[in-house]
Amino acid sequence: MKEREWLFEYRGYQPDHEGLRETLCALGNGYICTRAAAPDVKADAIHYPGCYLAGGYNRLCTEVEGREIESEDLVNLPNWTMLMIRIDNGPWLAPEQVDFTDYRQALDLRRGVLTRTLRFRDDQERIISIEERRFVSMAEQHLAGLEWTIVAQDWSGRLAVRTGLDGAISNSGVARYRSLNGHHLEPLGAGTLDDETLWLRSRMVQSRTEIAQAARTCFFYNDDAVRPERETEVGSDRVSQDIVLDVAAGDTVRVEKVAALYNSRDRGISEPSLAVQEEISGAGDFNTLLAAHELAWKHLWELFDLEVDSEAGGDLPLKLRLHIFHLLQTVTCHSTDLDVGVPPRGWHGEAYRAHIMWDELFIFPLLVARSPAWCRALLMYRYRRLPAARKLARKAGYRGAMFPWQSGSSGREESQVLHLNPNSGRWLPDNSNRQRHIGSAIIYNLWHYYEMTGDQKFMQEYGAELLFEIARFWASIATWNAQRSRYDICRVMGPDEYHTAYPGADPSTEGGLDNNAYTNVMAAWVLNRACQMLGILPQDRLRQLREKLQLGDQETERWHDVSRKLFVPFDADGIISQFEGYDKLQEFDWEAAREQHGDIHRLDRILEAEGDDPNRYKVSKQADVLMLFYLFTARELEHIFEQLGYPFDSHTIPKNVEYYLHRTSHGSTLSWVVHSWVLARTDRQHSWQLFLSALDADVADIQGGTTPEGIHLGAMAGTVDLIQRCYLGFDAHGNVLHFNPALPDELHGLKTSLWYRNQRLDIELTKELLRVSSRQLTAHPITIAYRGLFHTVSPGSRHEFRLLRPQ
Repeated sequence: MKEREWLFEYRGYQPDHEGLRETLCALGNGYICTRAAAPDVKADAIHYPGCYLAGGYNRLCTEVEGREIESEDLVNLPNWTMLMIRIDNGPWLAPEQVDFTDYRQALDLRRGVLTRTLRFRDDQERIISIEERRFVSMAEQHLAGLEWTIVAQDWSGRLAVRTGLDGAISNSGVARYRSLNGHHLEPLGAGTLDDETLWLRSRMVQSRTEIAQAARTCFFYNDDAVRPERETEVGSDRVSQDIVLDVAAGDTVRVEKVAALYNSRDRGISEPSLAVQEEISGAGDFNTLLAAHELAWKHLWELFDLEVDSEAGGDLPLKLRLHIFHLLQTVTCHSTDLDVGVPPRGWHGEAYRAHIMWDELFIFPLLVARSPAWCRALLMYRYRRLPAARKLARKAGYRGAMFPWQSGSSGREESQVLHLNPNSGRWLPDNSNRQRHIGSAIIYNLWHYYEMTGDQKFMQEYGAELLFEIARFWASIATWNAQRSRYDICRVMGPDEYHTAYPGADPSTEGGLDNNAYTNVMAAWVLNRACQMLGILPQDRLRQLREKLQLGDQETERWHDVSRKLFVPFDADGIISQFEGYDKLQEFDWEAAREQHGDIHRLDRILEAEGDDPNRYKVSKQADVLMLFYLFTARELEHIFEQLGYPFDSHTIPKNVEYYLHRTSHGSTLSWVVHSWVLARTDRQHSWQLFLSALDADVADIQGGTTPEGIHLGAMAGTVDLIQRCYLGFDAHGNVLHFNPALPDELHGLKTSLWYRNQRLDIELTKELLRVSSRQLTAHPITIAYRGLFHTVSPGSRHEFRLLRPQ
């Protein structure tokens, strides 16, 4: 196993890059996530310590432009990593106060451990070295550990160490939110449990979620355990200890800090303060906890690793594993019981306030092929918020369930009413909550889960109700247009967020667009699946659901009718129009914009700052129409368009890809994933370059400052899924696992494993051969296929397909 394919490393201290490193090297376990800020820093223009609880939201109000705006945020919790040193009576040392002669930071993806190796001079020319190891336990979800090994290289004197829990925290990790109220925590008390252990209690001011933390700090002098005297300072929102040791040149002081965290929503506890006290009292030492943590990661990688044989060198496997690593820190076995979704920026920062959006559409395929139970938990997050979605629909005048574009704790709409354009400094109306297509994304994930698992019990108990209520919403929002004898869906937004209203319209009162093609086609597909489910459910369960939902034959007949008569706009050249009227918009001078501004990813902000409006132009932030070619095979789309009564021939996909590719700024990292996918079989070289852009989106912070606010989890999972589903070419439908590989020239082969219908399959692909091996399990045989060649695979058996030469 090549170490360079597992070690994500930085050398040299670069203040301008600290925010990026803090995000990319963050550690989490699906319950908590801690940014990789140095333990001896506070939030400032360079650093941003952050500790976040999955689903740890709180709401606050702020007056903006004369309006009171309520925002639900992911709360930055008290900082458990606090650790700093000073020599004699000198200042407490921080990165900006020393001269580094060596600085190395490395994230070991295989073990889930962050290390920092520091060697520096202070203002008295004394040389100190520090070796840091840090983990957030994947074995024990409430525990984390930090270790410093300090060496006095060329001096003797008094070394002071400060350890603590710092609750003087506010949310300020996203510049454009800083004018909003960010003081989410109120102190409840602090103190000591024993000589080595501190505790701190806080509470979120609105949600009333109580946070209890404890930290035990132990000392070793030249490998011998010591118990030096401690001076404790207790404040209302902070507790710390100062420990002084006499050291001689060459001596080593090792500091072990083990922290525990509970909250009042945890299950199986009496209350968080008692739970955290019991946890920290029974916790093993740093190395014992680390060994259990590393074993848990070993088992995770056995499920999720993806080996690639590539000319791209060591960076490709490393970056893919980095992406998998951050997904596994966001969705884990520890998150399945928490009733949380999967946020587009992980639990790594405060961007989008960690609201749950449609990015799970790009995340589900990777998860469902490895750990379907985790996907089931994410679907239950949506099911539990079905009552809130019904209320949203009723309030808007519709039936069924209208899920919010941004969801948080309760399932109400959390999208901003106003958003700040940092380019112009103006607060603008935000119409993004008109993206009704979120409901279709939920059903796409549900159906993908059903196809991969065959979990009929889940569909009967939960899934069918979700499907029927979202289908009911689409049938309700569709209105009959007698002039064209078609149904319209009006005043919505598609995935392209540049177009929020028609040119000249007042976005605050006349927002939205008519007949967004992606929205309408997805609605037709959902309605088709709902009609199909009517024939799949056992008759007793179908009767029960019909009675519960008051679902009559007349309504289900409307589902069928709408699914076949929804309007899809085309222009005169046969291009699928992004929405009705798109073809009448002005063409945009892309070359001039790039020459003037350079980076035009966020073209909407640039145009607004200039007094212009992207609604006037044929410009897209990200893939919209092309999302259809990302989600469905050509065969599936041909069937959908045939049912709708529209032509769909072999030229439809490449013609539309070419058209929209030149009109998209890729203002979202998801866009590169989608465009790479849709080009994979027609322009492999271009597809590969777009794949590399998506792969580097966070590593290189291509969008210029967005990654420090949180990773882009949809794009991270999407790049791995490009290898997994697009290039490997697997697709589950009709009770068959189909393979149709299309390796780019740069990939010679890959190895991975998948779960399908209770079988664990090991997959090996080369340019000539596809080998599918099933492990020994108790499961029914499955059917696999390659380009029309079918084969039955039983547990413990293996089958090979010799790949056909491309036509």
